[in-house]
Amino acid sequence: MKKRADYIQSIEIQALWKGGRHIVWQLQPDVNILSGINGVGKSTIINHSARMLSVIEKGELAPGDAPQGVRIKLMPEDATYIKFDVIRSFDRPLLHSDLLEKLSDSRVKTELDWQIYRLQKRFLDYQVNIGNRIIELLTSGDPADQLKAAEVSAPKKQFQDMVDELFAETGKKIDRKNNEIQFLLGKETLTPYQLSSGEKQMLAILLTVLVENREPYALLMDEPEISLHIDWQQRLIDLIRQLNPNAQIILSTHSPALIMDGWMENVTEVGDISN
Repeated sequence: MKKRADYIQSIEIQALWKGGRHIVWQLQPDVNILSGINGVGKSTIINHSARMLSVIEKGELAPGDAPQGVRIKLMPEDATYIKFDVIRSFDRPLLHSDLLEKLSDSRVKTELDWQIYRLQKRFLDYQVNIGNRIIELLTSGDPADQLKAAEVSAPKKQFQDMVDELFAETGKKIDRKNNEIQFLLGKETLTPYQLSSGEKQMLAILLTVLVENREPYALLMDEPEISLHIDWQQRLIDLIRQLNPNAQIILSTHSPALIMDGWMENVTEVGDISN
């Protein structure tokens, strides 16, 4: 029987590169920040971990197995998988010809566009699920459930308020009457693909966090500060934690701004976990 983990306890990589260093990273349940100079292996650690988590989630391996030299330990220790998301920050053009042929939306032109395109479907599913939950509570006949019904939709409103406040300087607001993510700029309606790279990046991160519905899961990000204004970099971790206090954040960064808001003790240097 599959049992979902609350968070990742540790990541072990037997050889970061062929014949290279042995990595053992003991993780905290809330925020984990990997730092180091260019080329030291930050992105490689994040990518290796994401690939192994994908294999574990599919049920192809147990968390303690390490056939590819990567071992993941979960908490609780008898858990068999963990929900996770990976945020890719580079807004490069989509080059995969098969992928482009399958897309029904010609506005999807970059990697961030592709992430948002997939998130739109997850956002629709999320709204259906919370809608069904609200109906269930309102028709239960229990007065206490009336209050719970309002709580179910609170994260969605919190997400919308966050995005409106972040985008306020450019005058963009989420169209709250639309089931998909769309924006209003005066009388004009904008798709998320018309946003700047930084706006797309912040939207993709916060939307990814929202649709996990405050359940425990791991969020892996490789240099999420790319394209973000320094004020947004400083606020990023706190915004994620506000939307989902149960998310375990695992990220690599070069930016001091990401840790300025009280996260210095959560920083790990690559050199400190390798031998």
